[in-house]
Amino acid sequence: MDIWEKLYLRAREEYHPEDVSPFVYAHHVVCALESENGDIYTGFCIESCSGVMNLCAERVAVLNMYVNSGQTVIKRMIAFCDEPPIGEGSGMPCGACREFLMQLSLKNKDMEIMVDYAKREVITLEELLPKWWGMERYKEERNAGI
Repeated sequence: MDIWEKLYLRAREEYHPEDVSPFVYAHHVVCALESENGDIYTGFCIESCSGVMNLCAERVAVLNMYVNSGQTVIKRMIAFCDEPPIGEGSGMPCGACREFLMQLSLKNKDMEIMVDYAKREVITLEELLPKWWGMERYKEERNAGI
């Protein structure tokens, strides 16, 4: 079993769409990630009638990683609804998630994101965010010795 199958199976455990209340729906998009030290963390999407309170599965998985271990670097990530990513943009993190991942650690630019599970096709976060606006701030931080 390769790491992608492990991530898929862990995320799939979270897939059980349900109404939490008449206002909140959850577990219809799921995610698993491998942290820098090899631990696996999962998350699921939770949506409410007020969009500002929605949380994507990717951000929930990342927050689980950070809250439970203090880690900020991700090696690999898979996200999906009822089946693994099948290419053509399925499984891609939304813009808010891409931005959060990049802001969390510059090393995340090299993380692999599953594009097509059957073909084991991946893309890096940096490929999804070319010429990212915040790179200059990371360069300034490095030059300042922070």
